Parts: sequence; C-alpha cells; structure tokens
Amino acid sequence: MTAKVANQKIDIEICDDDALIIVDLQPDFMPGGNLPVVGGNEIIEDINDLIPLFKTVVGTQDWHPEGHKSFASAHDSKQPYDLFEAPGLGPVLWPDHCIQGTFSADFHPNLSVDEITLILRKGIHHDIDSYSVFLENDKETETGLSGYLKSRGVKRVFMCGLALDYCIFYSAMDGINFGFEVFVIDNLTRAVDSPPGHLERALSTMKEIGVKFIEKKAILA
Repeated sequence: MTAKVANQKIDIEICDDDALIIVDLQPDFMPGGNLPVVGGNEIIEDINDLIPLFKTVVGTQDWHPEGHKSFASAHDSKQPYDLFEAPGLGPVLWPDHCIQGTFSADFHPNLSVDEITLILRKGIHHDIDSYSVFLENDKETETGLSGYLKSRGVKRVFMCGLALDYCIFYSAMDGINFGFEVFVIDNLTRAVDSPPGHLERALSTMKEIGVKFIEKKAILA
C-alpha cells in the first residue's frame, strides 16, 4: 500500500552529516515472500539511485531466530495477523519470516549493498520484536544505531524501505526522540496497514511529532 503524504516541496542538498537508512529490503517482505508488502519490489532501483549521495548508509534486516514469539506459529490456535499484545510484541502476530541465515532474510539481490556502511540486524531476541532501527519493542534495549550515527556526526536521517506503518514508523518516532531530524522518503516506502487503520494512525502520529515527508525528486533535484 502506498501513501502520498509528502509535505516538503523544497530541494534538499545532501551533506556529510546526513544518513540514508534503508529498512528491511528482504525477500520475505517482497511479493512471493512469507510476509509480502504490496509493491515492495517497486522501490529498490530508486533507492539504489540515492545510495551514492550519502556518506553514511545503513541497511537493516529483520533477523529472527526460529520460533520467534512474534510468529503466529509460536502460539497455540493463533493465525497470522491475529490481534495480539504482550510485552515487546504486537499489535498483531506475523507469519514466520526472515529466519536468521536464510535467503529470505538476506538483502534483496537487486539492492546495491557495496556502499552500505553499516548493516544492522534486529529482532534477534526470541521474546522481543524490534520494529524500530533504534530501539527494540521493550522500549529499553537500544540497537546501538543512535551512537553509531552520532559518532559519525549525523544530524539528519532519511528513511526508506519497509514497511511504512511499522518499521519506518517506529524508527522515525525513535529517531526524533534520539535527537535527529527525520525525513521519510514517502514514495520509497510501502505499507502493510494491518490491522486496518494502522497506517492512518501512524502517519498522523509521525506528523504530530515533526517527522517530515518528502519525495525522491526533492533529494535528486
């Protein structure tokens, strides 16, 4: 699902203190994968165009152990996308996806990875999910990304990838809370919108706390 919400119509010059964060471009999130995001494969080449513009490029991967508690299969009588709330988990359960060491958890083969400066793997703890690239879902365990970016002098982060209303949403929120200026590249994301209405709430919340939405052409101009 796409969401046209860009509200920044200015041209943006990329500087050394900017970072591009490419979120979870993995086969399991593509059409034909175990947790497909509609249109997820449509954004890869445009993201590749942006990579050479940034000195700091972070690529993230969901990297779950088998039997992760966010999987519906780990719970009796539960199905994927069933509503579920527990500490560090929810609001829904997912199909098994992005199992550590499998092809489906690797970067999509069309993604240009040679200029990625940091690969960050998240969701590695059996009982805690990690939507955000900065902070796991227990809201206590940091991934270390904030410290890495600050050590490189990064002040602005530009986010793209999957999915807009989950990993992008939580990452953008935490990015603001960690002191970064956050831009979401609207036309280089796609959404799940599960449960229904989740996308609308996510967009509204991001706007309220100061996340900026732009399109790719604002960066390339």
